[in-house]
Amino acid sequence: MAQPDTKKVFFENLSGTGKAIAVLTSGGDAQGMNAAVRAVVRMGLYVGAKVYFIHEGYQGMVDGGENIEEASWESVSSMLQVGGTVIGSARCKEFRSHEGRLKAAHNLVLQGITNLCVIGGDGSLTGANLFREEWSGLLTELVDQGLIEADAVQKYSALHIVGMVGSIDNDFCGTDMTIGTDSALHRIIEVVDAIMTTAQSHQRTFVLEVMGRHCGYLALVSALACGADWVLIPEMPPEDGWEDKMCQKLSANRAGMKRLNIIIVAEGAIDQNNRPITTENIKNLVVKCLGFDTRVTILGHVQRGGTPSAFDRILASRMGVEAVLALLETTDNTPACVVSLRGNQSVRLPLMECVQMTQEVQRAMDGKRFEEAVKLRGRSFENNLRTYKLLAHRKPESELPVSNFNVAVLNVGAPAAGMNAAVRSAVRVGISEGHKMFAVSDGFEGFYKGQIREIKWADVGGWTGQGGSLLGTKRTLPAKHVEKIAEQMRMNNINALLIVGGFEAFLSLLELITARGKYDEFCVPMVMVPATVSNNVPGSDLSIGADTALNAITTTCDRIKQSASGTKRRVFIIETMGGYCGYLASVGGLAAGADAAYIYEEPFDIKDLQANVEHLTEKMKTSIQRGLVLRNENCNENYTTDFIYQLYSEEGKGVFDSRKNVLGHMQQGGAPSPFDRNFGTKISAKAMQWVTKKLTETFRQDEGRVFANTEDSCCLLGMRRRALVFQPVVQLKDETDFVHRIPKEQWWLKLRPLMKILAKYKTSYDVSDSGQLEHVIRNRPKESDTSVAM
Repeated sequence: MAQPDTKKVFFENLSGTGKAIAVLTSGGDAQGMNAAVRAVVRMGLYVGAKVYFIHEGYQGMVDGGENIEEASWESVSSMLQVGGTVIGSARCKEFRSHEGRLKAAHNLVLQGITNLCVIGGDGSLTGANLFREEWSGLLTELVDQGLIEADAVQKYSALHIVGMVGSIDNDFCGTDMTIGTDSALHRIIEVVDAIMTTAQSHQRTFVLEVMGRHCGYLALVSALACGADWVLIPEMPPEDGWEDKMCQKLSANRAGMKRLNIIIVAEGAIDQNNRPITTENIKNLVVKCLGFDTRVTILGHVQRGGTPSAFDRILASRMGVEAVLALLETTDNTPACVVSLRGNQSVRLPLMECVQMTQEVQRAMDGKRFEEAVKLRGRSFENNLRTYKLLAHRKPESELPVSNFNVAVLNVGAPAAGMNAAVRSAVRVGISEGHKMFAVSDGFEGFYKGQIREIKWADVGGWTGQGGSLLGTKRTLPAKHVEKIAEQMRMNNINALLIVGGFEAFLSLLELITARGKYDEFCVPMVMVPATVSNNVPGSDLSIGADTALNAITTTCDRIKQSASGTKRRVFIIETMGGYCGYLASVGGLAAGADAAYIYEEPFDIKDLQANVEHLTEKMKTSIQRGLVLRNENCNENYTTDFIYQLYSEEGKGVFDSRKNVLGHMQQGGAPSPFDRNFGTKISAKAMQWVTKKLTETFRQDEGRVFANTEDSCCLLGMRRRALVFQPVVQLKDETDFVHRIPKEQWWLKLRPLMKILAKYKTSYDVSDSGQLEHVIRNRPKESDTSVAM
């Protein structure tokens, strides 16, 4: 008889009854902190613990009184979409002193709090760890001073700490992304996109300063996302003589008919001698050397403001739940930990290991060991820098390798935001590797019609921020036109294919690999990069375009909910895209704070619908004013959006009224998000490097041609948990439901109970995948490169 999974229904074994958890935000604010606070409060209450807010960070802990307030389910309603931190944050000098920490300990003991969830940067988390180490001594002092009873020392013997990193700078080692970073990138890219239009009109150069006093992540990734001409960051100061090289680059770009230049500078940018490089320095240099009309824009605190992105809401919600789980599982011997994200997976890391690594980066920079500083930042940062250099700085023709290979790039399937960034990356990396690159218009339909042209480095300039597909894309599959496509491959001497697309692209590769038996023209390396808003491609947890679609859904849901603000109680039924894949409905529901999300992968019947209506009715009577229900377009052929709308309208009479909204193709449109731009750029660069390797391996010297007919010469490059993996497409057939065009197993289904718990449903939550305590590793092996996470 199979043994039950003891971790499956965690609240039966990890009860929070009798425990008190306090949550505070400290240091600088970051978008997404409220989502983390909401998740901690609701998960804590769900497991039976008492949960407290500590207002104004450590200052509130020291001052006590009304600053420590018991939280309720309703007290975190309507805060998911709010930027900053509603419980306040402050830097507290008093907490740095022993006397201040003694006051803080007294105030916590008065409320019976021995579990702390701290959301902040490395300084805040270091302070929390020191507090934990001193805890027993502080209690003894309080007993000696007569402030607490002697038995309190035994009752509250250990203080448990779990940290979440809230920092827009992404300067904390051990995690791929900190809460707030993605939202800050959104603010930067919105400004850069707006500036580019005015700069182009007047042929101007813009110098933009972004935050990052000690870390250049925001500057580097925003430069990668907008295709900036030059970037300056503290971890990698420019070499001596950089001024002339930069001016030469700007001048060459103008000579190549580019009407604008963008230079991005981190506020902590320095030269090789640790002297600051300011925006004014750069402006004066450009004006003096080139005479270009040059303007400076300092973004400042706009980067901290605004509503959190979908990514930050999901990240913060996952981390908040993980933090409560970590507190429930902790023992007196468990070190303080920080919950983090690596790739697509949550992990727990010893807090002080991460802090020490973060401090090592600064010491390396202070000692002018800049290459070491870049390595200490992690593979994600290192890969961002390498990719930027590869795409932004073109080598002279004389320095390029000569491969004599022709590589074709095409888009297949529906358009997805980020496709153009992927094509730009493939073209420029291919040219850097010495290949001649060809662009195919309108997918395989254009291929068999001969719509193939050579594409140059400058041709893809400015593509990164463009939505849709500039090459053109169609859903046409190659099987019906395979003979004509083979003829075009032969005529243009195409030696490799790189396809950017969705499920149709996957089907196309399966058809082409079948056609190899008849046509040698298809015996070439072929690779697919997943790009679809539906995120339904087997072999990859994420697809280019899905993040942009999630942000469109989240933003629209925010506005729809706000439309009912101040009116009577109302429930909104929202239909999302995705075909049979419920990713957008489920993850969008988590980001928007939905009460329910109906999807094909989780069958439901009329009883479930009735239970949902009753649950929402009960909530409406006691607390919330607005409800949100998402429905995937193909979740059920009978329970349509109209049916669900009419059901809610009828059953909610007297309590709430209902409205429906079909989001439609707005989910496919718009400029790509920073995540999709960078994901597309980096995954496509990696795919192109694989193509180069395969071309070299499969070139037959004696025949003077490429011949590749093994399974591993036709691959899909996908993200699996923490890794980017090349997988032969034929091996993915068994993992695919071809009828419904979805993978048979989908990782995000494990997030659905999280959404239900945060919406006050009683459900089981699978913690078998939850983060286990690991250690910070300086150099992870290459195959577990999680750099795609941003």
